[in-house]
Amino acid sequence: MEQNADVLIVGGGPAGHAAALYAARSGLTTLVLEGTAPGGQLAAAESVENYPGEPEAMEGWRLAERMRRGAERSGAATVLAQVLALGLTGPEKLAETAAGTFTGRALIYAAGAGPRKLGVPGEDGLRGHGVSFCAACDGAFFRGRDVAVVGGGNSAVSEALTLCRLCRHVTVVHRRNTLRAERQAAQALERMKNVDFLWNAAVEAVEGEKAVTGLRYRDLVTGARRILPCSGVFVAIGRQPETALLAGQLPLDPAGYVLADETTATALPGVFAAGDVWAKRLRQVVTAAADGAVAAHMAAAYLERQNA
Repeated sequence: MEQNADVLIVGGGPAGHAAALYAARSGLTTLVLEGTAPGGQLAAAESVENYPGEPEAMEGWRLAERMRRGAERSGAATVLAQVLALGLTGPEKLAETAAGTFTGRALIYAAGAGPRKLGVPGEDGLRGHGVSFCAACDGAFFRGRDVAVVGGGNSAVSEALTLCRLCRHVTVVHRRNTLRAERQAAQALERMKNVDFLWNAAVEAVEGEKAVTGLRYRDLVTGARRILPCSGVFVAIGRQPETALLAGQLPLDPAGYVLADETTATALPGVFAAGDVWAKRLRQVVTAAADGAVAAHMAAAYLERQNA
């Protein structure tokens, strides 16, 4: 398959489909490439409660699907194809996929960010056998069992709340002595009767051979090493930007995020970055969607200049 578009968008999450909506409404042929189901990380969220215009909590996949339908209703197309390589330096931007080559006169990179790993022994080997990065995806497998959630931010609290409704007991393991999550979410978790908090604890290994049996950690106050028995470990310590495809083509910050200005423009003409993939202070569904709208506007302006 080979397909050309005015605007090629890599990533089908909130940023990607917001960009697709605005680009298509500008009369540009618009193509979204998404490697998995549309929605990106949003699709894995059990509940979204802070999206403007939605007074009730909504499952992440449902909100993602509505965004996709809105973009396609305006004329954008979505192709499920994993991008394997990008060519960004020429006037025509290339995306190589297993389904063929796609080109665009402008490209919006909105691939988002994936879960950050602990980087400890046992984490990779036991992934899918007790180690998970998504409570909404895997929590049901641990119904009635004891699990641990590693992290103390909004993601960790959200994971723990989901698991409290499924599991016998949840232990939140955090390097600090207080949660970093939004106060309302933290208070909701603290009210749960089947949750404990293990403060000042640094995870050193995930225990188990064929399945998780526990979590080895070090007490950062006393230095003592202990094992927390559990059947599942849910890692929620932040995100890692999906920018490997950009290496050597676009400047990245030390954490791997794309460097772009407030217009979403990158160092390469015709290439824009939107959503969780670029360096900014706040990463929420609403800010990702806003980035997408800005990126589409700037891409349209860029193409107008090219046509002049």
